[in-house]
Amino acid sequence: MDLCLMIEGQEGVSWQQWVALAQACERHGIPALFRSDHYMNLDGRHPDRSALDAWGTISALAAVSTSLRLGTMVSPATFRHPSNLAKLVTTADHISGGRIELGLGAGWHEREHEAYGFPFPPTRVRMQMLEEQLQVVLGSWSQEPFSLSGEHYQLRELDARPKPLQRPHPPLIIGGTAGPRSAALAARFADEYNTVFPTLEEVRERRERVAHACEQAGRDPLPFSIMTGVLVGADAGELRTRAGRLAAKLGSDVDQFLAEPPPGWIVGELEQAAEQLVALRDAGVSRVMCQHLLHDDLEAVAVIGERLAPLVA
Repeated sequence: MDLCLMIEGQEGVSWQQWVALAQACERHGIPALFRSDHYMNLDGRHPDRSALDAWGTISALAAVSTSLRLGTMVSPATFRHPSNLAKLVTTADHISGGRIELGLGAGWHEREHEAYGFPFPPTRVRMQMLEEQLQVVLGSWSQEPFSLSGEHYQLRELDARPKPLQRPHPPLIIGGTAGPRSAALAARFADEYNTVFPTLEEVRERRERVAHACEQAGRDPLPFSIMTGVLVGADAGELRTRAGRLAAKLGSDVDQFLAEPPPGWIVGELEQAAEQLVALRDAGVSRVMCQHLLHDDLEAVAVIGERLAPLVA
């Protein structure tokens, strides 16, 4: 099991902090850094928390890193035309020398769409858009001219140049809760399936649904990953200090947070956190995108990369 870092970019992460996080990942052996693709704070209580554009950030980090893989978790199909998205990913792939991954989903935060003027159609329509976006992105990356006459996008004999460095293309991750449509799209298009904040039982159920969809599509099961909150301390004192900072950020009580962490979170000292992660690994999870909300806490990145990751590799 790989442990990657996942940063909520809409929580006021500055460019200097992004660079520091990427450098910390490379220094401490974390193989990949993922970021959310949002333009505003999601809880509505902190409008002052700023957000740099996801693909602008990834392209810039690609230029100042050497080995770290970079990607979104996940980009909404509602934010960008798929031809533009495919070009952004290809550009980042060239800048990085082939270290980019694309997470793609249907989009969900209605207030964000309203604020920025992005249309927010019903779920059924957004899933249709996602399916066509997947076709356009993969078609843009293919070696053959691509055309699509869809309900939402129309392209005629596209031969986008250059192609991505990674062949056959950058890894494509579909995120969701493994509902029938999401699982079917993943089985048809994706290289990996990711689900967020699942309990152990939900991991088993969702992974089974994706595996069944893959079987119906005539392909091997997809690698299955999760994104969830991770709060770990080298000892009890470090854990409590870190939990106190996080509880203050979330507006909760540290004792309550430690006694009853949010569902699906990995919380504990090293051995406790490793035990939870090993159970996920044994249930078929191939990697965990560790949501790190204290984005200025670089020591936590070191603990995850140097001390926790070897216990669950």
